[in-house]
Amino acid sequence: ESLKLYSEIQNGSDSAVELATLAIEENQTSGTVDPGNMQVIQECSAELQSLAAKAQRFSLELLLDGPADKMGCLIEFTAGAGGTESCEFSMMLMSMYKNFAQAQGYSASIVDTVPGQEAGIRSGVLRIKGDNVYGWMRTETGVHRLVRISPYDTQHRRQTAFASVAVSPLPEDDEQNNMDFELNPSDLEIETYRSSGPGGQHANTTDSAVRIKHLPTGIVAASQSQRSQHQNKASAMMVLKSRLMEMKIREKQEEKKAFKDSLGDTAWGNQIRSYVLNPYQMVKDHRTNYETPQANRVLDGEPEYLSPFMEASLLQGL
Repeated sequence: ESLKLYSEIQNGSDSAVELATLAIEENQTSGTVDPGNMQVIQECSAELQSLAAKAQRFSLELLLDGPADKMGCLIEFTAGAGGTESCEFSMMLMSMYKNFAQAQGYSASIVDTVPGQEAGIRSGVLRIKGDNVYGWMRTETGVHRLVRISPYDTQHRRQTAFASVAVSPLPEDDEQNNMDFELNPSDLEIETYRSSGPGGQHANTTDSAVRIKHLPTGIVAASQSQRSQHQNKASAMMVLKSRLMEMKIREKQEEKKAFKDSLGDTAWGNQIRSYVLNPYQMVKDHRTNYETPQANRVLDGEPEYLSPFMEASLLQGL
């Protein structure tokens, strides 16, 4: 597939350059500017720009050589310091990545959410399926920071909120990627409890929510959004496997910190990216220093504005 794309880019570039050269030479030979030749030159220029964009994307995807980079992913969102504003920010981030994924032609669905007390979500899980999804999205892991005039503050003061984003590979893609991942049932502690928040009479009056703990690592995953205990168990198990796979990848890469410690505190000083909506508009990544004033378009998940943050991170080997 890579060789085929490389050949298409190379052949297309050669053809466009050859056609443009012939048109320029013809104009020079005749000593006139032929409208037909000028149109050919303009079309060739547009084609070369399109091929250059494809070539850049191709070169970045060559960096996606990790054991799980070809897989889909799960993205977990957790509200941090900032109260209701952080819950709202968590929901904004979930919408941002969902919109981004769908605009890129990926499949995106919300797996689980725990609603905030007033608005937004205290936590949530988004599933994205598609080629190279984990490879592109893994650099988004970390603490994100929002600065804006809070609609929940009656005095209309500027507020700062934090939310953590954790990206891990999609367990259901494991078999085709040969990661040799196994989960021993005896290592699991499973408990049920009554779900909280909206969800209908059935969800709130039965022990349908499920929490699963992996005893060797202490990693816990829970689900309460599904209607049945069976569905919640399947959802929690998927999240748990995803977290364990991510930890296994990090261990193979000889990272010093375990996955659950890699995010840092969800508060001031640990953020990887800031989204400033007031007193000015700016989104800045503090690892790569890439920034854009198009804050609303980034938060809308428009690929043209969000992708460059991922590209800059990949180029720096993050």
